[in-house]
Order: sequence, then C-alpha cells, then structure tokens
Amino acid sequence: MSDVSFREKAQKGIYKVINPFVRFLIRLGLTPNAVTTIGLLLNVGVAVIFIIGAEKGNRGELGYVGWAGGLILFAGLFDMLDGQVARLGKMSSTFGALYDSVLDRYSELILFLGICYYLISHHYFLSSLFAFIAMIGSMMVSYTRARSEGLGIENKGGLMQRPERVILIALSAITTGVAGAFVEGDGKVFIPGIRFHVFELMSIFTIPIAIMAVLTNITAFKRLVDAKKALDKIDAEKAKKISSANMAAVLLLGAALLGLPTATHARIDDGRATFTEAVDTFPVPKFTAKTQFYVQRTPNTNTIMYELNLKNGELNEDNPIHVYWIRYADGGGTQELSYIQRKFAYGVKTSKIADEKFKLLFAAYDKIPFYLMKSSAGIYHTYVELDGKMVVLRRLYIRIDPGGTFWSPNVKYVEFKGTEVASGKEVIKRINPKWKPPKQ
Repeated sequence: MSDVSFREKAQKGIYKVINPFVRFLIRLGLTPNAVTTIGLLLNVGVAVIFIIGAEKGNRGELGYVGWAGGLILFAGLFDMLDGQVARLGKMSSTFGALYDSVLDRYSELILFLGICYYLISHHYFLSSLFAFIAMIGSMMVSYTRARSEGLGIENKGGLMQRPERVILIALSAITTGVAGAFVEGDGKVFIPGIRFHVFELMSIFTIPIAIMAVLTNITAFKRLVDAKKALDKIDAEKAKKISSANMAAVLLLGAALLGLPTATHARIDDGRATFTEAVDTFPVPKFTAKTQFYVQRTPNTNTIMYELNLKNGELNEDNPIHVYWIRYADGGGTQELSYIQRKFAYGVKTSKIADEKFKLLFAAYDKIPFYLMKSSAGIYHTYVELDGKMVVLRRLYIRIDPGGTFWSPNVKYVEFKGTEVASGKEVIKRINPKWKPPKQ
C-alpha cells in the first residue's frame, strides 16, 4: 500500500524469508511461548559471552564482542519468530502476548547486564555509563507504549523501537569483532594537543551505544508528549459531552441503538390494521462499489452514508470508513458531518483486528460491534451479528415517534436491514431501545 511505512514493508519482506522456517518450527510442535523462551535463553548466552570476555579476555581482545553480536542478531530473530508462529499456527492468545512482552524486557535487561559488566571490567567507565542510560531509555520506550495502550491509546512511534535497538547493538558488536580480527593493536587514534585518544576499535561498539542512550530517551519522551496530546483530546471530548448539543446527539442515536431484536416485519401492525412505515417512502440512495450501508431516521429523509475511504485505490487503514450526509430534504446534495455529529453521534470508531478486518463502533453507542472485512469474493462488506447469524448490513432506520423532547427523543426502535450470509435471504430486525445488553 502507498501509505505503508518503510519499516512495515521491510518487516513484511523479512516475514516472507522466515515463513518457511516458521512453518518448520510449527511442524516440530513448538509453541509461540516456547519460541519466546528460546529467545530469552539466547540472550542469557549473550550475557555469558560478555562476562567470559570480561573475565578471561584482554582489553584489546574484541573477539568476544563479535561473537556476542552474532548471537544477539540470532536471538533477535526469535523476537520475530514467536509472533509469526502464533499467527501462522493460529496459536495466538492473550497470555502469549503478555508472556512475549515480559520476556522481551528480561532479554533486554540481561543483554545490557552483560554489556555493562564487560565495559566496566575493561575500564570503559564512560561507555558503561552510556550503556546504563541506554538501558533506562529502552525500558521507558517500552513502558510508555504499554502504559499508553492501557489507557486506551496507541503509542508506538519513534526511532528506537526494539527491532532497531537489537539491530544496532548486534551490527556494531559484529563489526567491532571483525575489525579486531583484521586490525593489529587497539586502533587508537590521537589528535595533537589532546592528551587522550579520540577513537579506538572498541569505539565502533561504544559510539552506537552512546547514540542509543540519547535516542531511546528522546523516543520515550516523544511518546510521553504524544500520549499527553491524545489523552488531553480525550478529556476535552468527554467534557464536551455535557454540552446541550452533544447531549442531544448522544440521546438521539445512543438511546436508539440500545436494544435487542424483537420483530421481523417491515410494516407496523397495531392489532387492527397494517400500515406503511415512513421509511418505505424514503428515497433509497444509489449503491456504488464503495457503499457499505446508510442510516435514515424520522422525521426527515436526510440520509447518512457510510462508504469505503479509498486512497489511490487502496483502503485507508487508519480511517477506513467515510461518513457523510445526502441532504434529500435540501435538494439532494452531499455534506460532511459536523464535528459533533462525527465525534458523538453518527461517526464510527475503527480498530484493525486482523489483516483486512476492522471493528467498527458507533461514536454514540459502542455496545454493538460491526465488522468491516472482505467476503469470500474479495469484496469489503460491513457485517453485524443478529440472532447468532452474520448479516451483511445495508440499512439502519431509527423510528422516532411524537411525544419526546429535545433532550430525550421518543425513539421507538432501530431497524437493521441486510442480507444473511449463510442463506442469502433478506433480514430485517428491530431493536427495542428499553432493552439493555447483559454484562459480558
């Protein structure tokens, strides 16, 4: 896709290379948690190599650093393998995600333990200090993301995420070991007038660590700032809900969407006669390849349209649904939703839950989930579960009767209309606004 980042493209390319090995691991019976555990043990091995190098190696003997770098790179591979084993082997679990996150932190702390031990033992005091600061930054990068997600916001940007940290340390360590094997001595470089050397072969390893010490903490601070902006925005939106316009918008759609399917007729039967429902006289908007469904409600024919938000022919995964008005009562022109309508009534909140699958929740009432995903024919549809059956949604109709107030409209029901996936039959279900969904 055109708006996929370079990092995501590179990750997908790596997955294509390692997927055959992933399938081999699955055939061997390895679980994602087992792969994660192997990654931890390999990082313990990295720390052991650094400690042995500190105890038995000389200051200019850099072979231990090179071998440790190679093992870091191999251990980093298992950070990618566990997730792929879970996805391809259909073994994903909530605990597995937690286990992976916890062991990743242990792996990184153990890695920095070995690095700091090695640097201190060989009297690289300043470099050991930078390594410790890099460790602090690495932990805070992970913590700010985890804490932000716990507060309901996504926060995973920045230059020094875990893959970048692993690759930087591994490649600099390997390069240091290779340089030590081909360059005689310690490679010290002096500048006239300066009493101490400004570079040596070990600097190939320690300079990137110093850079990491700076960038990890910048990344953690940036995530903190991003989280503040997102949380301030959420707090501001919550505060706006107490305004009269917001309250009216929430009551209009929120009260309408409370409920349980109770009837299956497209016409009203009062016990004496059957009469035509207002929606039967409303105009039916023209469906295109992008159209998903539409919402109509009394007392007028103005219609809210929900369609795919395409960019250069591809679905915009950050905002997959475009919502707008067709103003039939005002000549049939189109109009974007207002901020209040989008944020508190007819807009939808979207979250990606799998490749080409999104969960949709109405802004005003999020207890009834809708799912945007591709059909077996490769076409996007919006699905909703009614009476245990998956239905391709085509229309929502909100029936508002006289007798209510501006603050509390008399919503009689919401009607779902669509096509049952299994049978292909048209389905019409109504929701009673007095019903409340049970606690899950």
